Amino acid sequence: MSTVILFPGQGSQRAGMLQNLPGTPAAEQAHREAREVLESLEDLPARLDTEQALRSTTNAQLALLVAGVVTARALVDDHGLRADFVAGHSVGAFAAAVLAGVLSLGDAVRVVKVRGEEMQRACAGGSWGMAALRGLNVATVRSLVGALATKSDPLWIANINSADQIVLGGTRAALDTLLRNAPAAGARDLTILDVTVASHGRLQAGTARAVADALGQVQHGDQRRAYFANTSGRRLAHATEKVIDDLAQAVQQPVRWLDAVRLMPELGVTTAVQTPPGHVLAAITAHETPGVTSIAVDDTGLDNALRRAARAAIGT
Repeated sequence: MSTVILFPGQGSQRAGMLQNLPGTPAAEQAHREAREVLESLEDLPARLDTEQALRSTTNAQLALLVAGVVTARALVDDHGLRADFVAGHSVGAFAAAVLAGVLSLGDAVRVVKVRGEEMQRACAGGSWGMAALRGLNVATVRSLVGALATKSDPLWIANINSADQIVLGGTRAALDTLLRNAPAAGARDLTILDVTVASHGRLQAGTARAVADALGQVQHGDQRRAYFANTSGRRLAHATEKVIDDLAQAVQQPVRWLDAVRLMPELGVTTAVQTPPGHVLAAITAHETPGVTSIAVDDTGLDNALRRAARAAIGT
């Protein structure tokens, strides 16, 4: 019986998300490490998690990184949660890499800052966005994208999150066209996400190169927890350089989250615990793999999450 810690990506951020994180010793130490690096960087607000600050892609991604690592340190280092696996969605993969031992928190902060800035730069001067489509399978969505995308208004599959939830990226005009045509194709709903960039497509090829360069300038540790890759949905174990490559390349490739989730029980995962903010990844895991006990710390609180995880570990 094994546990995976899940780290959410951009779109799950909310104002005040860093204000009520665990105050345990390891969590406080992680918070201090992050704060020291953040204060040494330029052009960052004093608080990353105000409503205004979170309008910035860079600030939102940094806040998600800090929230994920601080909470995971409390779970693992202070409360003894045994986590053999980590999985992070999009930028959440950097928190997963920290818990896997591949990156230090400080280095992850530096690289994520580069990632956020480059993503914003790639979308500067245009009107880009992302939307979550429900009710259609991947093949139908691919056909729809092929019919609607144009050279001037590209549209692409960015995240395959579940069997019937797929996130698309593109120009706002392309997403508007999708909004008009999706119901006729059988879609239940289309939700525009709270992001100001479009990621996980060729638009972000320059970002992938910049992130690879930034990762090449920091020290890599020996991997000590298995990591589910965004680009393949496969498990990476004792494969530090493959994790590093996944962190760099995922920003220009679709996130294969569904593949990762479906693989988890095959590898012995019985419990999934999602760090704040939100509960989307835990909900997807519960839906796609009902045999896995799925817990969101935001829904239950840290102590209840630990109790539920402990009960799941002994099969009660």
